[in-house]
Amino acid sequence: MITLYTWGTPNGCKISIMLEECGLPYRVQPVDITRDEQFSPEFEAISPNSKIPAIVDDEGPDGQPISLFESGAILLYLAAKSGKFLPAAERGKYEALQWLMFQVGGVGPIFGQTHHFLRFAGEWLPYAIKRFTGETARLYGVLDRRLGAAAYLAGEYSIADMAVYPWVARHEWQKIDLADYPNVRRWFAVIGARPAVQRGMKVAVPKA
Repeated sequence: MITLYTWGTPNGCKISIMLEECGLPYRVQPVDITRDEQFSPEFEAISPNSKIPAIVDDEGPDGQPISLFESGAILLYLAAKSGKFLPAAERGKYEALQWLMFQVGGVGPIFGQTHHFLRFAGEWLPYAIKRFTGETARLYGVLDRRLGAAAYLAGEYSIADMAVYPWVARHEWQKIDLADYPNVRRWFAVIGARPAVQRGMKVAVPKA
């Protein structure tokens, strides 16, 4: 059994989507980040960076329990465990990995800062808002060009799509109109129609 430590954020939703897609048995342990539960000693023992999501798998690769933090690492672990959603062919695998890293290194940090400065900063900071909303729009352009050339980010549906989707699901928070990015809009509708994605997005319902 896998225990998923999570909250209703885009990074948290990545993992619940993957678990639903894989059909792996799991249970959910909410970590209320609005109450700083991520800084508890118990959670820090699992996630040293005090961030959700994290997992504990009672049956790790060597048959012993394993704990993992960082959503990209967890997606790769679950893909290896299930044998799903990471292309087996070398070329396809690296296509998926580069788009996964694009999300981890670009989409997540930049969109997250956009959310912060537009919704939570407590004051209007024009320089920060211009910087991060501009970069957010640029990243949507990158996604749109890619999705104009391929149905999914890696050509076939993969962990890369699962990583990006929950961030695009908050496009309104980012002041992004998907009509300006028709290929992203098409992809977003296709991904959002998947039953496992719909179930995964409802896990840990509080939306922080």
